[in-house]
Amino acid sequence: MSLTVFGVFMREIVDFSSVTEIPGSRATSEQLARLSQRYDFARSFVEGNRVLEVGCGAGIGLGYLSHTAQQVVGGDYTPALLQVAQKTYHAKLPLVRLDAHALPFAAYSFDVIILFEAIYYLTDAFQFVQDSRRVLAPGGILLIGTVNREWDGFSPSPFSQYYYSQAELFELLMEAGFKNIELYGGFPVQKDSIKQRLIQRVRRVFVTWGLMPKTLQGRAFLKRLVYGKLKPIPAQLTEVSADSPVPLANPNIVYTILYAVAENTL
Repeated sequence: MSLTVFGVFMREIVDFSSVTEIPGSRATSEQLARLSQRYDFARSFVEGNRVLEVGCGAGIGLGYLSHTAQQVVGGDYTPALLQVAQKTYHAKLPLVRLDAHALPFAAYSFDVIILFEAIYYLTDAFQFVQDSRRVLAPGGILLIGTVNREWDGFSPSPFSQYYYSQAELFELLMEAGFKNIELYGGFPVQKDSIKQRLIQRVRRVFVTWGLMPKTLQGRAFLKRLVYGKLKPIPAQLTEVSADSPVPLANPNIVYTILYAVAENTL
């Protein structure tokens, strides 16, 4: 299949390496489970399809998706992250430097577009969502995963612009013309857990007083103090071990992660 790529449009130069999961960096079991969950959830939509992951970072999930997809393309803004992905895949998968605000592809190039843990970095998320409709084939799927700003342990990432709530995410997709929008939640907050309540209090103190580290490496050090021994992040996922996201039907349950699935009906 031929892939038409236009010139890449870049805004202010920002290196997102310091806030992106890199192979070999240390993570908690829950962080690894979140990584597994998002790509296992995505895999349920990609079978036999042409897939673009925007904000693919170091490409940790690209290989996992490629086992069932017709084609997987990884795109990211930061060259250093794409270089890490290149070392993993050795030109087996197309990797493109891009700006999510102006996707460098022809209309109808993909059946699925994925954006995980990156929508809050965009200066104009509506522009990305709108351009995704152009690039998606009729009936194509846009899949977005993001941190839920409405849970008690929420802490904004450096370089972030805006975090969408459940209602705002739905409205954003609807305004851009997507239909059949479904919202899901991952990792419910266990309010009855003494350990969880203690961790939440510690997080709130660090956030309130501006003590939260600005890089993933710094946060990994803090997590080691709180959670204990951390595990290395793999270069690419080979298997997953996490619960699937559930439809957001119960307003009394707060989830750490939000997912939105929207169809491009023309």
